[in-house]
Amino acid sequence: MHFIQGATLAGTSGRSQDVFNPATGAVVGTVPLASTGEVDAAIAAAKAALPGWANTPPAKRAQVMFKFRDLIIQDLDKLAGLISAQHGKTLDDARGEVARGLEVVEFACGIPHLLKGEYSAQVANAVDSYSLRQPVGVVAGITPFNFPAMVPMWMFPMALACGNTFILKPSERDPGAPLHLAQLLSEAGLPDGCLNVVNGDKEAVDAILDHPDIAAISFVGSTAIGKYIYSRGCSNGKRVQALCGAKNHMIIMPDADMGQAVDAAMGAAYGSAGERCMAVSAVLAVGDDTADRFVEQLAPKVRALKIGQFDEPGVEMGPVITKDAKDRIIGYIDQGESDGAKVVVDGRNLSLQGYENGFFVGGTLLDHVTPDMSVYRDEIFGPVLSVLRPQSYDEAVQLVMSHEYGNGTAIFTRDGDAAREFASTINIGMVGVNVPIPVPVAYHSFGGWKASMFGDHSIHGMEGVRFYTKLKTVTARWPSGIKDGAVFNFHSGSETK
Repeated sequence: MHFIQGATLAGTSGRSQDVFNPATGAVVGTVPLASTGEVDAAIAAAKAALPGWANTPPAKRAQVMFKFRDLIIQDLDKLAGLISAQHGKTLDDARGEVARGLEVVEFACGIPHLLKGEYSAQVANAVDSYSLRQPVGVVAGITPFNFPAMVPMWMFPMALACGNTFILKPSERDPGAPLHLAQLLSEAGLPDGCLNVVNGDKEAVDAILDHPDIAAISFVGSTAIGKYIYSRGCSNGKRVQALCGAKNHMIIMPDADMGQAVDAAMGAAYGSAGERCMAVSAVLAVGDDTADRFVEQLAPKVRALKIGQFDEPGVEMGPVITKDAKDRIIGYIDQGESDGAKVVVDGRNLSLQGYENGFFVGGTLLDHVTPDMSVYRDEIFGPVLSVLRPQSYDEAVQLVMSHEYGNGTAIFTRDGDAAREFASTINIGMVGVNVPIPVPVAYHSFGGWKASMFGDHSIHGMEGVRFYTKLKTVTARWPSGIKDGAVFNFHSGSETK
């Protein structure tokens, strides 16, 4: 189904794609793939709704967001169930995803304050200057499978609160949660046409990129597709923010609290089966003794991971999204072993009774990984953690600095000087100090550096407000009210002498 002009609609393109339960490999539904004409219809609905919504007072737009927040909380378990059934992540992971998206909705509730301009009186004789932040227009979001609720909620609440109308093209692999969010927003009082959801593939994406009425595009996904969207969108005169791939490093210094570091790595590397752009996929344990202690303590925890379908009691990790993803991840592990990495914990041959056709990869731990190996260079996007053994802090930092990706990084240490130096100088967009997944809270902004992001504005927080608004500066001179001895009475429209 699509969601256009406030209603769910069946697709008319004649094209569709299966939606799977990743735990069983079974088809649980189909999703229509929009034609260019269907995308055009959604954009036309958004364009028609734009003048009325843009002119709605920000406080009234905020009221819709407050109501939307309440409805999300009311339906949190339903949303989590939709996510888990189509993505495969555990219910706890799914609930956490919705909660992080909800934080951005709450931030958007404060939009009247965030849209305040600046005012300077008497910049010249009888001249004042002030600035306004106004909506960009019809904007679009193209979002990934790994966070089907959270990432859309990083986009459309901000865009709508700022007065724009929105076209969402979510992942066709798990479309249930985005459609439900659109229905909740309609129930919250959002006028028809302000938010439209079109499911689709490259045809829908290209239609968005090329349509003259789309003013701005937000994207989260792989670097290869992000480069394509950024270059094609910009060439068509659109404002684009593209948040892309990652290879997030976690440095463990010899003085670190090893228990804390091990627990942090478990959650950061294997949570959501490693399918997140802020997952830690490379640990840089400084010195062989540090690496030995880390691997010794981590390995039994990885082996003990309870893996299964999301609704089974005590499950800690679910499957990956597709069979192709499973095969690709196993191929990386094979290559890493061939290149000389030591497979400490091997997740390649995991088979679960009753789920033999599921897309499961067990938690995998590779030691003695070197910088030339593909398991280190590439984003695997699976439950695979590589351990490298730099012999000094400077060597570890150089590995982080020289990698093509710059999304997130972390350092675990008790040394405040080392932590401060690391945070100040590292060329990465988001930094954690004894925090493994340094995703900023909603009132700060999320975005990487280097090949992890294209565009000038990060997502949500004040950077999100700036992305979804245009700055206008007004310089005004007003008459004094006295001309040639006349005194104007502005209430009666008369003048006297």
